Amino acid sequence: MYIDKRMIYVVMVIMLISGMANYLSDPNQLLSLLLTIPGLLIAITFHEFAHAFAADKLGDDTPRSQGRLTLNPLGHLDPVGSIMLLFAGFGWGKPVQVNPRNYDRRFSMEKADAIVSIAGPLMNFFLAIVLTIIYCCIYKFTNASESSQVLIIIIMIINRAIAINVGLGLFNLIPLPPLDGSKVIKPFLSFNAKNWFENNEAIFQMVFVALWIFGILSKIMSPIISGVYGGLINFGLKIFGLL
Repeated sequence: MYIDKRMIYVVMVIMLISGMANYLSDPNQLLSLLLTIPGLLIAITFHEFAHAFAADKLGDDTPRSQGRLTLNPLGHLDPVGSIMLLFAGFGWGKPVQVNPRNYDRRFSMEKADAIVSIAGPLMNFFLAIVLTIIYCCIYKFTNASESSQVLIIIIMIINRAIAINVGLGLFNLIPLPPLDGSKVIKPFLSFNAKNWFENNEAIFQMVFVALWIFGILSKIMSPIISGVYGGLINFGLKIFGLL
């Protein structure tokens, strides 16, 4: 089944213009955007690095040869995807290219591909936990109510970075192409189910695009992301005796 990419591009442009207008018309929204940028850079960079690192450890040197084993954000950012993520709430990093034939024989190509795919979301969850610990340490060992403006800004940046990493990790686990979750579930499918899934991949991509365009995906994922984020923060605060 053919998906007309021109329609997708038109929708992307409309969403981008709408998002930019919203931010530029409200100074508070613009400030929120600026505070969000560091978290986005961290989340995307470490997500794509994790894919590259996992593939490299499994024997595929393609990411290494393409300079993807780096924590330099410039090596992982996709210009269009980054702008969309900032202004439209949906975007992407530069995909890590792999060659499954290069994987070693410890795992089948399918299982190795699943490991590489899940490495990105797992990295985001790990970052969310680490940032939550840092966030709680700041509240534990400083007087947040009397902190300097610089420390308050740092707290706000960390808070947004936690939410972004939780969101990016959960979003990518959705089992629809082209998201990581579509590869993660394959080793768990029966032979017939796997063939059916692969033969109808174009349909699943169309479903994903439709869910995204009509905002259904956001309505489904937003409560889940908010719940996980809130649970993580509350758990951290309880561990540190702040609740």
